[in-house]
Amino acid sequence: MKALITGITGFVGSHLAEFLLEQEGVEVYGTFRWRSRLENIEHLAGRVTLMECDLRDRVSVDRLMEMVQPDLIFHLAAQSFVPTSWNAPAETFNTNIIGQLNIFEAICHLGTKTRIQIAGSSEEYGFVAENEVPITEDNPLRPLSPYGVSKVAQDLMAYQYHRSYGLHVVRTRAFNHTGPRRGVVFAASNFAKQIAEIEAGVREPVLEVGNLDTLRDFTDVRDVARAYWLAILYGEPGEVYNIARGHAYAIREIVDILRGLAQKEFVIRQDPARMRPSDVPILLGDCSRFHQLTGWVPEIPFERTLQDLLDYWRDRLHDHMHINT
Repeated sequence: MKALITGITGFVGSHLAEFLLEQEGVEVYGTFRWRSRLENIEHLAGRVTLMECDLRDRVSVDRLMEMVQPDLIFHLAAQSFVPTSWNAPAETFNTNIIGQLNIFEAICHLGTKTRIQIAGSSEEYGFVAENEVPITEDNPLRPLSPYGVSKVAQDLMAYQYHRSYGLHVVRTRAFNHTGPRRGVVFAASNFAKQIAEIEAGVREPVLEVGNLDTLRDFTDVRDVARAYWLAILYGEPGEVYNIARGHAYAIREIVDILRGLAQKEFVIRQDPARMRPSDVPILLGDCSRFHQLTGWVPEIPFERTLQDLLDYWRDRLHDHMHINT
């Protein structure tokens, strides 16, 4: 079975590749671009097949699909950082929407029975009223960022291509997830990196933060990777499934947990540059539909996730300092 991960060099892609390599009879392929950073998958060298492809280029995508002819596609590649979508909305739309369109058209042209999982986002829900939580898949989509709009477009395109052309597409809407190798631009990972630097004495003992009042439903990335596998195997074509823990943490709770894991004291300072033009107050997911279908539940406690994330940055910083001494 050939499994293709678009965006394999990314955070979730690298963890999904690890998971798929543990499954019997699965060959793992992954896309990258010439400027992709490969450190997330250096440890997988020789175990996965990397294919250079710019998903925004139809010719590039057509050639990729003809060469691999995948049985499974996990479509993870995206411009996925919400603040960047404010500064580069056109690039966000082009990468996320046109990239997926090219994949669908290539599969339609090939006529293969490929199963496709579309990695959507809880950001699609956007504004959520207090009486609408926990959020089910039937909740209205009211995105509050260009990124959220782009993911809604991907979501609805997947539904349309299933209905129009019979593509075997399963949509997932993952709520927040984190863990080792999470990009430094994301809050929990950024906090962990700052704390590792404070511990190492290369940063003053001040933790820079943004809005600490927002509530987010966090799951470990390794649990999310397992969910994507179950979704593509057992998900109903055309259907959509929330992937969530079902518990919302205030961002300040993440800071408190990390403070308890830190080896040095620090003070907290809010940075106005870290505030967004509009922010979703609460994202709390109901994943009962997916649980009833697959039996999936998160297995990794959030405290362990944050411990592993902090240890990841400690190791990265140690290696960097060792190289420079």
